[in-house]
Amino acid sequence: MMMGNSLERNQISLAYRSLSILLLCAVVFTPLGLNTNSWAYQDEAAGKAPAAGEAPAAGEAPAAGEAPAAGEAPATDEPAAGEAPAAGGAGAGNGAAPAAASESFLAWMIRASGFFGLILLLLSFLMVALIMANVLSIRRDNLMPPDLIAAFEEKINTKDYQGAYELAKSDDSFVARVLAAGLSKLNQGYSEAVEGMQEVGEDENMAMEHKLSYLALIGVISPMIGLMGTVYGMILSFQTIAASATSPKPSELADGISTALFTTLEGLTVAIPAMIFYSLLRNRVARFSLEVGMISESLMNRFSSNTK
Repeated sequence: MMMGNSLERNQISLAYRSLSILLLCAVVFTPLGLNTNSWAYQDEAAGKAPAAGEAPAAGEAPAAGEAPAAGEAPATDEPAAGEAPAAGGAGAGNGAAPAAASESFLAWMIRASGFFGLILLLLSFLMVALIMANVLSIRRDNLMPPDLIAAFEEKINTKDYQGAYELAKSDDSFVARVLAAGLSKLNQGYSEAVEGMQEVGEDENMAMEHKLSYLALIGVISPMIGLMGTVYGMILSFQTIAASATSPKPSELADGISTALFTTLEGLTVAIPAMIFYSLLRNRVARFSLEVGMISESLMNRFSSNTK
């Protein structure tokens, strides 16, 4: 029992250290990711500037074509020339449509989420690990083993008080630590023994709630990371509008808006289960702590009545 509990504590401690390292990496690398994406966006806007500047040069072609106004051939050639770009544009549009349609929804979501999505994905893995660790540890059989309680009652009935103390001392469960604390102070009086049990019970309760607090932390910071991605996506969209000489196309604004919406969705997807399980497990801790207090006081009452 003691080896199993020690292994469980080591696993939980490893999960907590992983959470701390993850949060540190998020704080350090998030500004770097933002700056990298901003630079890439500025380079892309700078690369598009010459293309926008070439528009007047392309517009000068009709002015040069006005010189042979006496012949009809140039007039007939102009519509043909005008039709050729239209056909080429249609071909380019048809070629771009399959390329955009070939991207799956999952690939689009991963591309739009970017660095914020990676952080939220790691937080989701850590959330699942914390939920499983707490669900497995906060169980009635772990906190109040029926075999231990039955063996303790049997030793009290046979007035084997030293054996009862050694049995409680050798076990690592919640109720065993409370009973061992009470028995160690029983020679000072029953009230001191009850006070010792209450102190140990409060300490164990606080330790279990401390483990659950990491779930609450994930539930709080996940929407904040999603909100940061929302703000960043809107900044990208406004940057596109500011860098464009004309009104930008909706497809040019879609990247920033999709980043804003996907990161918000992912942040809420991580935060909602974390807060739900935090509330459920905290209620379970409170209920089991109350049951441990009732069982330990009942056993100590029988212990004190047998010693009289």
